[in-house]
Amino acid sequence: MENPDEEIAPESETTAAPEPKGKKRRWRRIAAWSLGLLIGIPVAAFGIAYVLLDVRSPQEVLADLDKTVILQNADGSELLKVIPPGGDRQFVSYDAIPAKLRDAIIATEDPTFWDNEGFDPTGALRALVTGVGGGSGITQQYIKKSTGNDDATLLRKFSELVLATKITQQQTKKEIFESYVNIISFGRGTYGPASAMNAYFGRPLDNSMTWSEAAFLAGMIQSPSVHDPFASSHDHARKRWSYVMNKLVTRGYVGQAEAVTMAYPGDAIQPPSETRAGRVTYEKYHLKQQVLAELEQIGYPLDRLRGGAMKVETTIDPRAQDEAEKVVKERLQGQPEHFRASLVAVEPGTGAIRAYNGGGWSVHDYAGTPYGTGSVFDPFTLAAGLERGVNVDEPLKPPAKVDFLGETFEFDDQCGEAGKCTLREAIRRDAEGPFVDLAKKLGAETVRNGARAAGIPESVDGAVTLREKDGFLIGPGIAVGRYPLRPSDMAGAYATFAAGGMRATPHLVSKIRDEHGEVVWERPSDKTPAFQGDEALSRRIAGTISQVLSTGLKDRQAALKTGAFQYNETDDNAGGWAVGYTPQLSTAVWVGSDEPRRMRDAAGQKLTGKTIPADLWQRFMNGFHQGRPR
Repeated sequence: MENPDEEIAPESETTAAPEPKGKKRRWRRIAAWSLGLLIGIPVAAFGIAYVLLDVRSPQEVLADLDKTVILQNADGSELLKVIPPGGDRQFVSYDAIPAKLRDAIIATEDPTFWDNEGFDPTGALRALVTGVGGGSGITQQYIKKSTGNDDATLLRKFSELVLATKITQQQTKKEIFESYVNIISFGRGTYGPASAMNAYFGRPLDNSMTWSEAAFLAGMIQSPSVHDPFASSHDHARKRWSYVMNKLVTRGYVGQAEAVTMAYPGDAIQPPSETRAGRVTYEKYHLKQQVLAELEQIGYPLDRLRGGAMKVETTIDPRAQDEAEKVVKERLQGQPEHFRASLVAVEPGTGAIRAYNGGGWSVHDYAGTPYGTGSVFDPFTLAAGLERGVNVDEPLKPPAKVDFLGETFEFDDQCGEAGKCTLREAIRRDAEGPFVDLAKKLGAETVRNGARAAGIPESVDGAVTLREKDGFLIGPGIAVGRYPLRPSDMAGAYATFAAGGMRATPHLVSKIRDEHGEVVWERPSDKTPAFQGDEALSRRIAGTISQVLSTGLKDRQAALKTGAFQYNETDDNAGGWAVGYTPQLSTAVWVGSDEPRRMRDAAGQKLTGKTIPADLWQRFMNGFHQGRPR
């Protein structure tokens, strides 16, 4: 029957003529073919890849991981080799892995492991579209470790997806977990849970393992060179341990009441076996750990380096490194046994660390540990003032008392008989009054921003710097250098002044080469004007500070600030600093002890920045610059 609407519809020029049936069929065929290709090509590619790609056994992977990684000095000479310790690669069957450790690893690394198909579909789709993400599950981690391919490319993501599907269909979950846990690194050169348990707790791997120990070891997997308490600190490792314990509770492995009774196993954690075995000196050990931690942060963990037999070019100047180790040993010889020291030297304008001495006493790295800075923080307060037009040569009457952020600071007359002094004179006299008063006028946030602009990092090991422990408030301590900073932070920030106001991030890794000598990674320059992004302003601020801190070496001008950190409410100090620079090098020296205490030298004299720290700084800088052009 004909459509009645067609009979009565008036003819119109705007009425479209019906499309020929042949044309419609042609468009349908094109659409069908396009849809078929859209679906068919990926399916065909998946099928071909499924047949061709395969996952290696953990035994094969472990054999490849025995390759040595060479760390080089900046001149290409060998700094040290990272050699896997003997006996640190014991294959452990699934049944021999304590259930608590299995649960802790799964709760932290892949909570859906027992039920998923080898990957998270949402994460995989995101990875295929964006090229990042989607590789956090245990199965995919095993594939990345076994292939040694961790590049963020679509091809790698696609291959990983195929292999995750294939291995899940061909192996049981127990077999996948067994393969995974035997090739992952737990730090300290260990692969697998047996060597990790021995390295950290000095015990065999068995069911006597506690939940606390299991949580600690599971926490190492994400970034072992960072989370090891002897590489960072027990405070940092405790935070990571708490994170894992929280995952165990929220995912039902441990009851809340039971978790409350557990404590971080700090006293049971042994120092690194590498150093105890005497494979490297303590100074080289600290340097190696810092390099490995930096490599992890840029995406080259130790297992990736070993899998590719890579060479790492560091920024270390071997002559400067030797000089740093020599002067510390010589100057502290004959001093009380509790005296400790560290020294870090940074090249202005590039951020390259040319010498890093964390001390030769133990696995504790004194160059990577934060300490109260005292008056060596004053140049940052001054920089913040100069940014806002403060005149360093304006005569000031230092206040006898300053109320700042709820604390009252009282001062003796520090400006001599005249009763007035400029900021230039005050910084040379270590007069705190004018700088506390300046901090009050500027505001704590402005002072903090001045230090940040110079190069003090926002955070260290996850903890915000230049703030109270809550990570939010800024207290009055910022005016007198109470907030702890590392020698490496101080050397890097003072290097900004040495470079005419150009800031660059301190670093130890320069280049990474594969086994064929090809550069696979090179650090880009991040040199930038420090203050407001204004090169002229930054140059003026840096130039003024260099004039204020002006001092002399044997054959050249330099800048130096000394200071000390007071021991409680006594007249003695717990630590002393000397931080200064030439256009070629910025060096920070810290002298103190393992625990806060009164520091007096072998002659019974009070430790200040102008005593042993300044002498160490002078000896090192004179030795470094000898024979070098001005």
